Amino acid sequence: MNTAAPALTMRSLLIWGLLAGLVGGLLAFGFAAAFGEPSVDRAIAIEEAGAAAHPHGETPAAEPEHGHAEEEGFTRAFQSTVGLGIGAVLYGLGVGGLFGVAFAFAYGRLGTRTPRATALALAGIGFVAVVLVPFLTYPANPPAVGNPDTIEERTALFFAMIAISLALVVAAVAVSRSLTPRLGGFTAATVATVGYLVIVTAVAKVLPGFQEVPEGFPGDLIWNFRIASLGTSAVLWGAIGVTFAVLMHRSLQRKA
Repeated sequence: MNTAAPALTMRSLLIWGLLAGLVGGLLAFGFAAAFGEPSVDRAIAIEEAGAAAHPHGETPAAEPEHGHAEEEGFTRAFQSTVGLGIGAVLYGLGVGGLFGVAFAFAYGRLGTRTPRATALALAGIGFVAVVLVPFLTYPANPPAVGNPDTIEERTALFFAMIAISLALVVAAVAVSRSLTPRLGGFTAATVATVGYLVIVTAVAKVLPGFQEVPEGFPGDLIWNFRIASLGTSAVLWGAIGVTFAVLMHRSLQRKA
């Protein structure tokens, strides 16, 4: 951690991160409920209609994934409100806490940025590395899409892509810092960014893909669901970055 800012203790960073995560989780819940749940409801209705079309005892060759709330002991209404809210807040708290720890590593290593600018830059980098790149490689699918026989492989590959993307980001930061004395900050950052994009694109091309959208499944439903999923993550990371930056800036001003 940069010793030039003694007020930035690990304890304070964790507290700001958790508070930012709480705000981000609540906002993400609101966004997901408004824009994501309608697509989920449509997909579940299609799934149930398809299941009803098959006589009892007759199983389709590739039965899609499903997660009916009643089978899990929860009603769909509970799942789409309380369950979604609890999940979003807990996820936000987890991301926020890790964000605080990541800030301790990033501060002073992302150029000569102020703490507030570093927080915003870190949120943008985190969104790209943890959300956008894995999403473009393995996009989210609504209920009724996906083969249950491949879910473990798809999940493992998705998290592997996150790990690879994060490792490449760390490497890109190191390369940028090493090139800065010779090339200058902007050129070094550009070279490192291009290198990251080239390598991560090559990795995405090498990893296996999955084409499991059922024939005749509404394309607009998949598109709307994926946009809502990506938007929810963007709201979460954006809120965490802005809230963290504001909390930190105000705290440092009071201690100045």
